[in-house]
Amino acid sequence: MDYSIIDAHAHLWLKQDTLVEGKQIKTIENGKSLFMGDVRQMLPPFMIDGVNSAEVFLSNMDYAQVGAAVITQEYIDGLQNKYLWEVQQRFPDRFFCCGMIDVRNKGYEEHAEQLINQGFKALKLPANRFILPDWRVYLTNDSLMRVFKFMEQHDVILSIDLADGDMQVGEMKEIISEFPNLKIAIGHFGMVTRKGWQEQIKLSQNKNVMIESGGITWLFNDEFYPFKGAIKAIKEAASLVGIKKLMWGSDYPRTITAITYKMSYDFIVKSDQLTEEDKYKFLRSNAEHFYKFNNLQSLPYIKNMSE
Repeated sequence: MDYSIIDAHAHLWLKQDTLVEGKQIKTIENGKSLFMGDVRQMLPPFMIDGVNSAEVFLSNMDYAQVGAAVITQEYIDGLQNKYLWEVQQRFPDRFFCCGMIDVRNKGYEEHAEQLINQGFKALKLPANRFILPDWRVYLTNDSLMRVFKFMEQHDVILSIDLADGDMQVGEMKEIISEFPNLKIAIGHFGMVTRKGWQEQIKLSQNKNVMIESGGITWLFNDEFYPFKGAIKAIKEAASLVGIKKLMWGSDYPRTITAITYKMSYDFIVKSDQLTEEDKYKFLRSNAEHFYKFNNLQSLPYIKNMSE
């Protein structure tokens, strides 16, 4: 590989301290977090202070020859808008940071406009969190449709993770039809490994919709490296919509509790099931064009002491 690549799905935070579905998520020690009644290894154990910082991620990126990353958000980490805006200003050539609104609280429509007017070029919706047994926020409600219209008018990207299968696909089709110029990135590779994932992939048959693979190694964790099932899924998705609609994402840092950051894409580089041209599009150029990255660094390969 003689080029640096782009990670289309990663996370940063200073501290986790939030509630999801009425249950606490909170940083504790040695990379662990209290997670909805359980204790989970949220970060690698050497990140002992629980801070998932831009500086540590940049060190990982430089080592793994990742030139830039899209920083998305999730309710389980709490809203990180203040920190991510600082990161965006400090490292504009390395990070593309998404703001996030909280549809569980009143006033999210005004908050979306504030974030866009502040300068965020993308907003994240963890729509998989919008459906509970006794509560649901429809993506096509009047408030969210006004948010999407404002985003389309200001050329702001919608980064969205959907519930399993086709549960929200009908709503997405309505949004795409109503706002054809709204750029959309669908995360977690359509929740591949879940029944009906292909219906999410097919949404990218529309001109301004892309699919990113954040979390694909988590979804195929049971089979582990070299994730042959993930390669098969990438090929199936490419057969449905074309490789030009697909982008690599790592879901850093949660996924690197099981594997190294480099391993989260290395299985693609070493696969003999994808052409070199397809690898380049998936690992770099598709995200480069969609997110309009400029001034990407050329990062050298650094040998390990074990080599």
